[in-house]
Amino acid sequence: MPEILDSLSLPGSPARPNEDSCGAAGRFAWVIDGYVLAGHPPLMDAPSDAAWLAAFASARFAARAPQAQDARDLIAAVIEEARATFLARIEERGATARRDPATWPAAALTLAEFGPGRLVTYTLADTIAYVRDAEGAVYTLGEAPALRIEERALAERLMRETGTGCDAVRETDAFKTEMAARRRALVEGAPAAFGLHRDAAALAERGEVALSGEGHVLLASDGFSAYVELYERTDAEGLIAQALDEGLAEIGARLRAVEEVEDPQGRLHPRFKRSDDATAILLRATF
Repeated sequence: MPEILDSLSLPGSPARPNEDSCGAAGRFAWVIDGYVLAGHPPLMDAPSDAAWLAAFASARFAARAPQAQDARDLIAAVIEEARATFLARIEERGATARRDPATWPAAALTLAEFGPGRLVTYTLADTIAYVRDAEGAVYTLGEAPALRIEERALAERLMRETGTGCDAVRETDAFKTEMAARRRALVEGAPAAFGLHRDAAALAERGEVALSGEGHVLLASDGFSAYVELYERTDAEGLIAQALDEGLAEIGARLRAVEEVEDPQGRLHPRFKRSDDATAILLRATF
């Protein structure tokens, strides 16, 4: 069973709810990064529907994981519970416009399964797993690095075209149009994001690392992995070493120093928020 060594979840701004969560139970651990298109007031009993999804899903993973036999079935079961709960609230409130799947909350997810001789991950969108084996070799599982390159290029283009920085670009029509089109394409195509879509569990990207002896695993939302993938303050090997030696809170402080002091407008590191929610969980297990 994995042992939690440390965890951290920092809100991106005091003005926005933290829409991340993480946890571990049984032989599973997870990190969730929620989001919802702007302009849709929350239906659920939370600061935002994305914050509700992250908290609800984490609680349901914690309840179901100790008895779970199959990772994809576990993801599908949590999706089904979240879907039923959210759709029931739509009907209860008579919020017919929210029947449109483009208005539903969604999330990135990495679910890690700790098994004999191996770690297996199931990832939807841009959360990530960093894995260190007993010899010190470090592996990265998930699409976050490639997705970060795409997002950085898009942010750089929109900031240039609108003449704005990362604090203001989200308020531009160009940004809102781009995000709405991307969300609609996601909904109408294969819904490779965690949330309320039943097909998502089957679409999760599977990763696997063979392990023997003691291993360490760091699961992170993209707001935390930006320390490596966007700001390049260390590599994956250095990240796990710092997490073990200094703690996640120290890394979080350095992350925020880049965003708030060194590059508050995203000129050096183009992005869509000065600071995003940053969540990570560090675990140890014997394989």
